[in-house]
Amino acid sequence: MKLVSYLREETDQLAILVDGLLYNTQELHPDLPNNMGMFLMMWEDVITIAQQADALLKSGKNPGSAHGIPVTDVQLLSPVPFPTSCRDGYAFRQHVAAARRNRKVDMIPEFDQYPIFYFTNHNAIQGPGDIHCMPDHFDKLDFELEVAIVICKAGRNITAAAADDYIGGYMIMNDMSARTLQMEEMKLNLGPAKGKDFSTVIGPMLVTPDELEPYKVAAKPGHTGNNYQLKMTCKVNGIQVSEGNMGDMDWTFAEIVERCAYGVNILPGDVIGSGTVGTGCFLELNGTGKLNDPNYTEQWLQPGDVVEMEIAGLGVLSNTIVKEDTDFSILALKKNV
Repeated sequence: MKLVSYLREETDQLAILVDGLLYNTQELHPDLPNNMGMFLMMWEDVITIAQQADALLKSGKNPGSAHGIPVTDVQLLSPVPFPTSCRDGYAFRQHVAAARRNRKVDMIPEFDQYPIFYFTNHNAIQGPGDIHCMPDHFDKLDFELEVAIVICKAGRNITAAAADDYIGGYMIMNDMSARTLQMEEMKLNLGPAKGKDFSTVIGPMLVTPDELEPYKVAAKPGHTGNNYQLKMTCKVNGIQVSEGNMGDMDWTFAEIVERCAYGVNILPGDVIGSGTVGTGCFLELNGTGKLNDPNYTEQWLQPGDVVEMEIAGLGVLSNTIVKEDTDFSILALKKNV
């Protein structure tokens, strides 16, 4: 099942996507909530009803009074417009190893010992469309190609063996990064914060795990949880700059959820990202380029750039970079010491 949130009469409307058409949930069945927040809160009570409606739509039958709306005619929002929190993991060894190699430091052994994550700004979640950036963000502005999940039922102290039951679905995630802001503040052993908090993009839809069964592969040796062979690409202005695969995740989402839920409640609506796939950002690509050729010209995102991420089974997430009309800079406020 593919679930979409879109803007309808100034609020978020939940719909099921079938063959390019959106069907409003509450028009498919009176027990289905009309927004993703309530749908996730009521997940165990409504998921079977929604799946039955989805199956009927796919068979050419309309189970309710819903009229199909072309998905191209609406303004898509993040599939989860108001997440209860947003964490981002660090699951792809290739990305971590390449970034450290490019900085001429050894691979950190702790990567293989346990999964980690950081919290980012869940109030800055957005979907397809314009990404508004301040002048300082353009000092090495970067994308990060990732997969994200959303939690669909509350839990605490969940084991990896049970954690996949708490995953409602999968989405594309672009963890936008302002690298100069990020690197400056992380010298103080905190963050990332200002380098990350301005925009995290997820979308264009939430795809439930049953849709991804054909892509399912084994987790890497010694690991637990579902994994999927999903090709991941990113294009900037129509030119492909990144390619990877979700199947290369070293830590599974189940293992990340296990760590997230240790001693703390996870809640319906919590979004968790995978971390960047190998080659999935300019920071890594530029570092590799300069390592191989000192004259390599770095590339960073610029105003007007169109970033298109595509993941097999999860769709295409498209955003345009927009510069705010201001010259206000917090980098300029640094004290001289």
